[in-house]
Amino acid sequence: MHPIYFIRSSVSKRLGKQAMRASTGPTVFKLTFIIGLFGLSAASMSTQAATIAASGANNSPTASLQLISLNDDEIAAKNNVDNLSDIADMLDAADDYDDYDDSIDNVADETALTDDANDIDTSIPPEVAQVSLNAISPETLKTFVAVVDLVRREYVDAVNDEELFNNAMSGMLTKLDSHAEFLDAEAYENLRAFTEGDVGDIGIKVAYQPEVGYWVITEVINDSPADKKGIAIGDYLHQVGDSKLDEDKENNDVEQLLTGIAGTQIDIVTSKAGRRKHTTTLQRNNSHPQMIEAKLVNGIAFVKLPAFQNNSREKLLESLINLDAPISGILLDMRDNPGGVLTSAVSLASLFMSDTDVVQVQARQNESSVLKTQGDAILKDLPMVVLQNRYSASAAEVLASSLQAQKRAIIVGEVSYGKGSVQSVIPLNDEQAVKLTVANYVTASGKKIDGIGVKPDVTLSGSESTWDEQAMDLLKKRALASGIRFIRKPAEEDNKIKAKAAVGNVIKQSPLNDKS
Repeated sequence: MHPIYFIRSSVSKRLGKQAMRASTGPTVFKLTFIIGLFGLSAASMSTQAATIAASGANNSPTASLQLISLNDDEIAAKNNVDNLSDIADMLDAADDYDDYDDSIDNVADETALTDDANDIDTSIPPEVAQVSLNAISPETLKTFVAVVDLVRREYVDAVNDEELFNNAMSGMLTKLDSHAEFLDAEAYENLRAFTEGDVGDIGIKVAYQPEVGYWVITEVINDSPADKKGIAIGDYLHQVGDSKLDEDKENNDVEQLLTGIAGTQIDIVTSKAGRRKHTTTLQRNNSHPQMIEAKLVNGIAFVKLPAFQNNSREKLLESLINLDAPISGILLDMRDNPGGVLTSAVSLASLFMSDTDVVQVQARQNESSVLKTQGDAILKDLPMVVLQNRYSASAAEVLASSLQAQKRAIIVGEVSYGKGSVQSVIPLNDEQAVKLTVANYVTASGKKIDGIGVKPDVTLSGSESTWDEQAMDLLKKRALASGIRFIRKPAEEDNKIKAKAAVGNVIKQSPLNDKS
């Protein structure tokens, strides 16, 4: 029997059940990105500065709050080293959010535990003698600070307070759901960059090795997220997110699990040659730009759409213009598309359909809103087939489901991923942000996507390398007898159109039209 094992387990469970709650002081955050991602996606929203009501001469959000003592006989002295009494101010700043879960499920290696629990000092440090009334349960705060102090003094490696608190925030958010997370400066910048075209991975290559019966890491990119966390060549990779890896997985399966929206995070389980398994949280910061590729096959435009960014609509049209030939149909390939900017999916749907409901968004406190197509459907006359697979997610599912519901396109392939939640990125400052699930979406007809996916009209089987030809055969039967050629507008006329669009954007994003 190892007493410390149960002590640690008990503490982690208490942290899981006693959620941090803040209910004082109005706080309004600006949603600058709305995300529909594969474990990840992002979309620009109108701006609204984060504000906290000023109270008192120093504008502190806790200046008017009564303070209570946690340890009556151990009131923290002013100017004490490592004074944490202002933790209440940080908690108050998050009072719009509740039910945060800061539980820690990882259990230490039992062989490293000792039977002597008396060696560990779990008393409450005097640095946290006061806390804002009603900001958080005093007992929960005592436990939290005790854990911080314990790690400071007893953990095998030295760790600074900033790293501890960042880890605490990350754990709190990721325990809400797999899409919520704390974004440090690098992850935040990568997520912002994604809206312009970046997808990311963690910087490793893996291969299944039958002789050992495991997936083995064969390459680690220098200075990649994996490299910085000590992942090394030869390590076994056992699990990515919720997916356990076995010999039945294919290389493409594992690659797609590791890849996602730049800046999002994923948990991987590794070990050194099959010994003790270790869970590591990594952000997909090894980013690389994604391009919309188009080619002409017997008069049919084969367009590969890897993700949804702010400029996807323009890039798709540009790719069709660059074909410089008549087009009799469009085969839109959204296989492995993890999603992205939700409004980008709506703008792409607007190319193929006019005056059509695309998706319903259901937030916690607001009535469901319906996103509709806008403007001229430039490509409405072109027959269309959409290719999807089990990694087509989020915004890709929004576009596919809307085209399917209107019988505008034939959806072929396999059932898509089934990711039907919307994330917003909420800036905390210029370098850090929180990505939080703020809504769910369903198809325009009210069908659920989350956990279900979009079922294809025609199911394709066998190797995906044969799907292109099968999809092309379906589209040839519906192709136009004579194609449509797309050309670039003269510069002067194009500038007038851009100016008109800019005015429309200003009107759309004005405070009077802000519905975020």
